[in-house]
Amino acid sequence: MAKDQNNLSNNNNDENDPYKFFKFAGPENHKNKKNNKNGKGNSFFLILIAIISCVAICSFFFNSKYDDSIEFSEFRKKVETGQIVEVQIEQDTVTGYGSVISTPVTDQKGLSSLFKSDSQVQRDVYKSSILGVKDSFLELLDEKNVRYKFVNPKPNYLLSILYSFGPLILIILISVFMFRKMGSGTGGGVGSIFNVGSSRAKVVEEGKIKTRFADVAGVDEAKDELVEVVDFLKSPKKYTDIGGKIPKGVLLVGDPGTGKTLLARAVAGEAGVPFFTISGSDFVEMFVGVGASRVRDLFKQAREKAPCIIFIDEIDALAKSRANGFSSNDEREQTLNQLLVEMDGFDNEKGLIVLAATNRVDVLDPAILRPGRFDRQVPVEKPDVKGREEILRIHAKNVKLEDDVDFESVAHGTTGFAGADLANVVNEAALLAVRNGRKKVTMEDFNDAIDKVSIGLKKKSRKDNKREIKIISVHETGHALVAAFIPEHEPVNKITVVPRSHGVGGFTQYRDKDEKFLYTQKDIINEVDSLLGGRAAEQIILNDISTGASNDIARATEMIKRMITDFGMSNKFKNMTLGKGVLGNRGGEPNLVREFSEETQNYIDEEIARIMNERYNSVVKLLSKHKALLEYISNVLVEKETIDGKEFYKIVNAEKNCKIPAALNNSTKTSTKQKNKSVDVKE
Repeated sequence: MAKDQNNLSNNNNDENDPYKFFKFAGPENHKNKKNNKNGKGNSFFLILIAIISCVAICSFFFNSKYDDSIEFSEFRKKVETGQIVEVQIEQDTVTGYGSVISTPVTDQKGLSSLFKSDSQVQRDVYKSSILGVKDSFLELLDEKNVRYKFVNPKPNYLLSILYSFGPLILIILISVFMFRKMGSGTGGGVGSIFNVGSSRAKVVEEGKIKTRFADVAGVDEAKDELVEVVDFLKSPKKYTDIGGKIPKGVLLVGDPGTGKTLLARAVAGEAGVPFFTISGSDFVEMFVGVGASRVRDLFKQAREKAPCIIFIDEIDALAKSRANGFSSNDEREQTLNQLLVEMDGFDNEKGLIVLAATNRVDVLDPAILRPGRFDRQVPVEKPDVKGREEILRIHAKNVKLEDDVDFESVAHGTTGFAGADLANVVNEAALLAVRNGRKKVTMEDFNDAIDKVSIGLKKKSRKDNKREIKIISVHETGHALVAAFIPEHEPVNKITVVPRSHGVGGFTQYRDKDEKFLYTQKDIINEVDSLLGGRAAEQIILNDISTGASNDIARATEMIKRMITDFGMSNKFKNMTLGKGVLGNRGGEPNLVREFSEETQNYIDEEIARIMNERYNSVVKLLSKHKALLEYISNVLVEKETIDGKEFYKIVNAEKNCKIPAALNNSTKTSTKQKNKSVDVKE
């Protein structure tokens, strides 16, 4: 009741307010007024169409007489028998009158009212249809001395107008109504379909952007560059007094998901200025000249609200290089030319700065990258391990977490992830916790979320194939053991034989404490050894090899090839980079153009084969020394499906310290008896 009384008092106050008519200046009232206006306009057209339709229907019914006609043969018979003494003929209708029952009325001029439909004249009336007057019928009337006359029908002007102009009026009204609907759909109101040249930029007023630099993490270098831009917008005078010029444009360059748009919003939020945001594709239309018009309109609006920020996302859709263009006067080129002119022409002393974002800076036109347009290029790179940890903490602020969640460990397990990927990991972890019936997110949920995002979904349909699971367990254990016995290799974080989408039957996950940006020749060789460990384990335990190592072999071959051709790590071509093969086209046939001789190519092929064979034999020798451990861990992996790093290294250290479990002793005895016999993997 109190709430209703308050609302009633507020309404009364509004009614008694003498200034209530001046309260339309607010944006909300203006918006409601605009909506009401559009609603009234639409109702007006609908009501007008309904009125015209009702008038046409009513006119038709009121002007049509009751159909009481008889057949023409019967009508003719009544003429022959004398029942009809007078006939009135219209276009295709004939009316017959019988003998007068009551005395007809005579007017002041003495004229008879036989042919008048007077209420005081009582007589029988017969109607029939006649298509054209027959001569024989007229002869019959003359023979029977029946008086007749021809009468022109009374014109109905309203119906004539409706029949003539009604369809045209309806078409015009429906067209106007449809144009209004199309205009409201594009947000421009009446006639906005013709306003295609107006800017489509979304304007966020100052103070309404809540994003701050504290909400952005992992891109500290980019933030430092943009902090200065914020200072330009807040106090431009201190830069102009010393003779400096405020940069006109800042180009954010980085991979998708690294936070370029978030940084632009943070700049606008910190500066507290209006923010114009638009995509590069919004400028390009099928009509020539529309994009250039939108660019002019955008900068016109921005100058009126300066200081402000114009943010053009995906600018590569608008500003691609014109060097490879076949047309010199297309719509895209006109739009780009207008953007170049606007960025050259405006005076940014008032604080008008253009921010743009792209992940394809290589395709941009050189004219837009020169100083005076985009003065600064700010790289927005993927975060390092510290940055990933900060980003994870920001996205997990509103997530309920268990005490076992270690963001540092999650950050180490998400190498190569961008900010958007990390946000997705946090969200997926929360969804997995709900799916598993937990009230809080655990570390297990985060690990599963990382696997889901990076590798794919778990597949349950392939778990029934015991033979494949055995092969995969041996394969993955081989990878892990080689990494465990190489001191410089990244430590093993997890081994699993749970199949994933994209054809992944299982995987071995490593987690390095520190990220590497440089790799030595020893690091590359160690990586090749771990890749070959899977196939070597299959040969040792199963006396056979599978196709599961195809990706491992491809990666190892590529790494050795780059050692020789790119990094100058070969015996013959030391400290020398060899040219890459180029696929050309001559006479319609593809041909390989090399920057080195055929002899050099043969050397590269032979050297790759030699190193691969040498490393494979080394891995086989290493795993053969630990065959019992290899078989034991693979059996545990078949049973548990997943082994984490702690459990794996506990088993490995037990073998190193000669504290072999009983199961491992049994496995050793079994392998001694079988020697070179193949293991039956059917269960």
